[in-house]
Amino acid sequence: MKLSAPTTVLFVVSVVVAVLALLPVLGVAAVVPVSSFWLMAIAYAVLAIGCLFKGA
Repeated sequence: MKLSAPTTVLFVVSVVVAVLALLPVLGVAAVVPVSSFWLMAIAYAVLAIGCLFKGA
């Protein structure tokens, strides 16, 4: 299996989702009604998909 760098769009999407997951933990705001754990897992999955699939 050959890995590739994720595209800029997928990287930015994963960073935005990760920041949304950190906001309730830091006590700033509860933006979405989903657990921070699941939001961070989604951010990691998006980044992993970007690395696994070429051009994704």
